[in-house]
Amino acid sequence: MSKVIIIGSNHAGIAATNTILGTYKDHEVTVIERNSYISYLGCGTALWVGGQLPGPDQLFYSSGDALAEAGAKIHMETEVKNVDFDKKVVKAVAKDGTEFEQAYDKLILATGSRPIPPSIPGIDLNNVHYVKTFHDGGDIHEALKSDDVKSVAVIGAGYIGVEMAEAIQLRGKKTYMFEAASTILPGYYDDAFTAEMQKHMAEKGVDIRVDEKIEQIKGDSTVTGLVTSKGTYDVDMVIVCVGFTANTQLGEGVIETTPKGAYKVNLKQETNVPDVYAVGDCAVVYSNALQDTAYIALATNAVRSGIVAAHNVGGTPLESAGVQGSNGISIYGYNMVSTGLTFKGAKAAGFDAAHTDFEDLQKPAFFTEGNHNVKIRIVYDKTSRRILGAQLASFEDISMGIHMFSLAVAKQATIEDLQLLDIFFLPHFNQPYNYITMAALSATE
Repeated sequence: MSKVIIIGSNHAGIAATNTILGTYKDHEVTVIERNSYISYLGCGTALWVGGQLPGPDQLFYSSGDALAEAGAKIHMETEVKNVDFDKKVVKAVAKDGTEFEQAYDKLILATGSRPIPPSIPGIDLNNVHYVKTFHDGGDIHEALKSDDVKSVAVIGAGYIGVEMAEAIQLRGKKTYMFEAASTILPGYYDDAFTAEMQKHMAEKGVDIRVDEKIEQIKGDSTVTGLVTSKGTYDVDMVIVCVGFTANTQLGEGVIETTPKGAYKVNLKQETNVPDVYAVGDCAVVYSNALQDTAYIALATNAVRSGIVAAHNVGGTPLESAGVQGSNGISIYGYNMVSTGLTFKGAKAAGFDAAHTDFEDLQKPAFFTEGNHNVKIRIVYDKTSRRILGAQLASFEDISMGIHMFSLAVAKQATIEDLQLLDIFFLPHFNQPYNYITMAALSATE
């Protein structure tokens, strides 16, 4: 019987565990998890904090007991201290201090990511919070109950920062959001899209400060204010959302990593060390838009990578189909989705990129209620004509449309492929000259 150890059991680790247990019955699976819980949907933290969920229970979809019942040996609240990759031995310590060693035939590293602590004076003060774990969410939720917390600063305006800013404002607190870049959500959308989201958030009362760097968090023991490159603000709480880095300490000096620290893997999720796989946020993925590896930390990517690694561990050769980094966000009912590269991202990556934009009502104008404008941008390479990415935004639920563009990027479809694409029409759903067709037909470069 082949012995498989999986270190980490959030999305990637759970996907790998369930795939092996369900498909390869001759494998003994041991899961080692340092937390007291598994399967936390961190993307729902803001819903919990903002009061849109009655509690956190709905944010878990599995448990250690469920994996044990399926046949895995589970070690919860257990820290892996060292891996001897030559002898194929994992050394760990349980919560009660008991140390043990366990041999493996195959090892899957699903150690995820960790917050990047910024080098800001005052970062260690009380009431400075990060947003990563279930416990982080609980700490923020409880802290916001205090009447002493009247004003909150969110540092960073990526997805987590924007979602947390909405949640805090919904809790009735004065909410600031600071971003060093010139726009919010700079990694996912071009400025024409982020400007609309910024406008809607400001209308709801979020005080957004872009092009503004944090220089100091003020306070003796507890936060009392912020000093930025443009001014001073009285705040009672700070939430840090400035990004994450791959959690790769266990393989340090042995497993090859990128310059930014993520494990390098091939399309089978194999590292450079024999019989060692890396999945989820600790590893790179293959970007079909870039046609190269990249670090794209998303739960969907984690699940797919866990499944791919599991089949290879089980003896079935399987390669990843690559990813597009498809993503979305909904804030105050305004929805934005994207896949592949933005225009500015494509230019930065060296493509001779162009984009085509269009904006129109979702349905014919005779629908006077529940009919909103949709904004679309398609990014493509002027030489190869290959679609590199797309963005959509609307108060309509336009989320399903991005899946088609994800497939277009994966299959290297061209902008011309979209121009006469067979897209059905029914007034209840769309227009005969719909925004996808019109955007494609409007491509002039």
